[in-house]
Amino acid sequence: MGHNHDLLHDLREPTRSLRKAIPDAWSGFVALHAGAMADGEVPTRLKEAAALAISVAKRCDGCIAAHARSSAKAGATPGEVAEMLGVALLMDGGTASVYAPRAWEAFMEFHDEQAADAAPQS
Repeated sequence: MGHNHDLLHDLREPTRSLRKAIPDAWSGFVALHAGAMADGEVPTRLKEAAALAISVAKRCDGCIAAHARSSAKAGATPGEVAEMLGVALLMDGGTASVYAPRAWEAFMEFHDEQAADAAPQS
């Protein structure tokens, strides 16, 4: 496990606690997320890669970890993610030159895990 796995683990309990404290608001967010990320004209893998790039511009490490994991699970390729991070760099400039590499590292952490899980066992 890497840093991004640890980050998501550390957020798990406070997220559960907040979700219990504001169930209506949280369920609205969950519904919005499901609708926005559903396959449509744009596949989920690209929506997740876009969300990862936006996470860079928003400078949100938790968002980076979550969307890196979701991008990998949805089947985004390293090339797709790298190009989306290039767009984040274009749009956000200097700070993206710090957060885009963090996002790349996070994506590769989850991508490599997905690849290892998918590899045939000998």
